[in-house]
Amino acid sequence: MIASLQNAQVKNIIKLNQKAKERREQGLFIAEGRKMFLEAPSGWIHKVYVSESMEKDEEVMARARLFSRETVTDTVFRQMSDTQTPQGVLTVLHRPAYQEEELLKQPDPVIMVLEDLQDPGNAGTILRTAEGAGVSGVFLTKSCVDITNPKVIRATMGSVYRMPFVYVENVPSLKELFRSRGIRIFAAHLQGKKAYYEETYQGGTAFLIGNEGKGLTAEAAEAADTLIRIPMCGQVESLNAAMAAGILMYEAARQRRS
Repeated sequence: MIASLQNAQVKNIIKLNQKAKERREQGLFIAEGRKMFLEAPSGWIHKVYVSESMEKDEEVMARARLFSRETVTDTVFRQMSDTQTPQGVLTVLHRPAYQEEELLKQPDPVIMVLEDLQDPGNAGTILRTAEGAGVSGVFLTKSCVDITNPKVIRATMGSVYRMPFVYVENVPSLKELFRSRGIRIFAAHLQGKKAYYEETYQGGTAFLIGNEGKGLTAEAAEAADTLIRIPMCGQVESLNAAMAAGILMYEAARQRRS
């Protein structure tokens, strides 16, 4: 049982939780919690850490015994955890590596493209909503938040295991790829002429969502085939990025079911 904060494994877990550079270099990330462990793909799991009190959970321990694992005292586990109220199980996973083709293999896909999104909660919520709406995959520009950030992982509620994602240089770099696949690019933008529900998303569709404060860059907006807007009442100019993304994704899903 690990009982010291000076243990090398404990120090490494803390580094993986805190530093994107460590996650990239090691090719690993952390998922905390019972649900995240039980849903984790077996092939992704590198190692499992359980608190001493979690050893009473038979369902968790039955699965944990299938992998390399360590038991940690409750006191040390609290220091390893990135949450206020640790659930007693922490999974170290291999970072998945998707190819662009995997996101585009479905006929007439719906794709989300995130530009410079910084808020972990927004990024995680968009992945979770994307799975619920039947989206094919998510592209993120390299300036976006790290998708393996612990706060992003928590916000996905497990969808990170099932929603493929790829980082790209920038939005314009995707234009030719999408055009060659017959995918129309729609940008949620204040200058949009038509409301989002006045367009058709039956064919291949990509939605662009910009930075929380600045919106899309001029280059990204120019790469779009069509600018669309979400009508607003009152003095509100725009919606939260995850909310706007959810509205667009579910409109595409609605049209495809009707």
